[in-house]
Parts: sequence; structure tokens; C-alpha cells
Amino acid sequence: MDPNNVQLIMVIVGIVAALFFFLYLLPVNLWFTAQLSGVKISLLNLFLMRLRKVPPSLVTNAMIISTKAGLNISSNEIETHFLAGGNVNNVIKALISADKANIPLTFKLATAIDLAGRDVFDAVQLSVNPRVINTPPVAAVAKDGIQLIAKARVTVRANINQLVGGAGEETILARVGEGIVTTIGSAVNHKEVLENPDRISKTVLGKGLDSGTAFEILSIDIADIDIGENIGAKLQTDQAEADLKVANARAEERRAMAVASEQEMRSKAQEARAKVIEAEAQLPLAIAEAFRSGNLGIMDYYKLENLKSDTDMRESISKPGKGPSHNPQ
Repeated sequence: MDPNNVQLIMVIVGIVAALFFFLYLLPVNLWFTAQLSGVKISLLNLFLMRLRKVPPSLVTNAMIISTKAGLNISSNEIETHFLAGGNVNNVIKALISADKANIPLTFKLATAIDLAGRDVFDAVQLSVNPRVINTPPVAAVAKDGIQLIAKARVTVRANINQLVGGAGEETILARVGEGIVTTIGSAVNHKEVLENPDRISKTVLGKGLDSGTAFEILSIDIADIDIGENIGAKLQTDQAEADLKVANARAEERRAMAVASEQEMRSKAQEARAKVIEAEAQLPLAIAEAFRSGNLGIMDYYKLENLKSDTDMRESISKPGKGPSHNPQ
């Protein structure tokens, strides 16, 4: 190949590469599109976006869409939100939807909601189209002891001004459940709640449960109420069983004390009997001593024995079946 041709091709390739690089740094096509759409943005600004690593197409398209929707947003605001890690397209869509629905939403508030981790576009849609939240079954007991299980449907819409720092759906459900328990628990009879379920809705709705949350409660409707267990009767039964156990324990304690007292008395009786036997054992010794000292004669001894035999006979007569045994020869 002719060296002149090779050199010419290299020059052409270099010019094309330089042209592409120039168009990359200076996106003339984006600038021209912006001018046709009525967006005031300079080539220098687009060039500086390249240096700041901000996609010029993202900023330009966002400004074109917002301008066509009648919003006044500067390129600097869009760049700042992008560099902060926000979702530019989502914010622009949310601002347009809020403007069409006559919802007061500023660019600053929208970017704050987006940077807080919430879907600002979904929040605007929720503000326009309320959402129904179904509560889990909430069990409560009326004053007559009957348990009621209620399910409610809570209609909410987003509170744009409370999205940053406001509590979520879990808090709404917890507060509604607490209100249902309080209302049922204050009812004298469970039949009152069954006859007027709207009483729960009015009472709970009047408590201002959406305070400090990211939602505004529009209505609370009781979807279903079921009768549960007779908690009052069950508690009384449990209390009766507990009282019975206590009474049995006290009776067993008294029985054990009586048995112990009986054993103690038997021990004392055995001790007294031992003392009597010990005293009776001293009697022959006393008689022998009386014989030796001359204080007791043989006739006196016989009289004592006769008296003893007479006493034994009288005792045997007074106690039938316990007399002296008769051994026939």
C-alpha cells in the first residue's frame, strides 16, 4: 500500500476520533434539542457537566420534561440532587403528578423525601388514590368477660409534609389495634359492641391516631366481629382451681400437724407408762425394806395381797371379757 494513502487514512481516523471526542465533551445535539424545547442551557454548562461526571442527557431531559409541564427547575438543582445520590427521574415524575393533582409539593421537599429513602412518586400516587390497610384480627374482652375478635379496614392517604420523619403503616396498625381493644374493653356488655360496631370506628377515629405518621386516616371500618372464648368464666374457673389447691394444701398442713400432735401424745403416754412401770418396780423393794425395818408384818403383807386381789377381781367384773383367764385342769 502506498505510504501516502496510509498516512491519509490515519489522518482521517484521527479527525473522526477527535470529532467524536469533541462531540462527547460538547454534546451539541443535546444543546440543540434543549434550544428547540425552550430550555435555556449553554454548551459551557454541558461541558462542565462532563467534567463533574454528571450525565448531560439526564439533566437536559429532566429540564425539558419539567419545562413542558410548567415547572421552573434549574439545571443546578437537578445536578445537586443527582450528585447527592437521588433519583432525578422519580422526583420529576412526582412533581408533575403533584402539580396536576393540585398537591403542594416543592422541589426541595420532593428531593428530601427521595433522599430519605421513600418513593416520592408512590407517595404522590398514594395521596391521590388512598390505600386500604387491613388490620390483623384484634382480640379484646368486654367487661362481661366475653372475648370479641375484630378486623378493621383503615383507609389512608399519604401526608406529604410528614413523609420525612413520619411513622409508617406499622404504627397505624398498632394504634388502631390499641383503639379497638380500648373500645371493646370499656363496653359493659359484648352485645353492645355487636349491635353497634360503628361505635368502635367513631371512637378510634376520634383519637387522632395519624398524629406524627406519614399518613392521614380517612376512615376506619369494622369488617368483621367474631365471638371468642368466655374469658371471664375461664378466669373464674382457674381462680376456683387455684383456691381449691390452696385449700387442699392448708388441709394437708392441718392433717400433718394433727398426725404430728398425735404422735407427740403417744410419745408422752409411753413416757408416762414407763415412769409408772419404773415406780411399780420400786414397790417390792419398798416392801422388803419395810420387812427388814420392822415397819411391816406378815399379817399386814397378807392384808395387802388380799386387798390387791379384791381390787383385781372388781376390775375384772367391771370390764367384761378382760377378767382373769380360767384354765380347766
